[in-house]
Amino acid sequence: MFDYTFQWRTALRALPDMLEGAVVTFETAALSMIFGVLIALALLAMRETPNIATRAVAGTWVSIARNTPALFQIYIVYFGLGAIGLHVSSWAALLAGITFNNAGYLAENFRGGLKAIPDTQVRAARSLGMSSFQAYRLVVVPQLLRIVFYPITNQMVWAVLMTSLGVIVGLNNDLTGVTQDYNVRTFRTFELFALAAVIYYLIAKLIVAIARLLAWRLFRY
Repeated sequence: MFDYTFQWRTALRALPDMLEGAVVTFETAALSMIFGVLIALALLAMRETPNIATRAVAGTWVSIARNTPALFQIYIVYFGLGAIGLHVSSWAALLAGITFNNAGYLAENFRGGLKAIPDTQVRAARSLGMSSFQAYRLVVVPQLLRIVFYPITNQMVWAVLMTSLGVIVGLNNDLTGVTQDYNVRTFRTFELFALAAVIYYLIAKLIVAIARLLAWRLFRY
């Protein structure tokens, strides 16, 4: 009835390569967050402009990113662009897909954070002689980042987990890709993916711990 024999040594022998894959996973997630934050800030600025076309473009991005599966977004980059002759690597497709998704969610988080800052803050800054750009850079953005710090942390964890979708488009050097590569060679599915799950869990917990430490250092006053 239950005759499965666990062979954890096989999984442990794969651990060094899996840890190397974990580094690729973290680097990919970090890059997607950097690009995602920058694009999200641009989308936020676009949604706050009086130009209808600009607002529509930003709103469409956010709506698509938040209401379609991340896997489909990666598929569109990898297979969709490939269908019209624009071929990108598996890693680039994964990075672009996650960045697109991150930007959409972060833009909405930033918009909520911006709404939480009273308009009087900007008017007070302008009355002190600041330009509009200075008022936003020195007064609004620091408060905005404080408000959205934990949602950004949550999105970083989600980005790490989303990198596992890269295996669907042939990525084989991240954590999930390395794990699947060992799986097809050894057929120790449970042991390998259980170990990979533990690594993902530890990465997520490390991100949260670092975020809490940074929050304590940056926002204790």
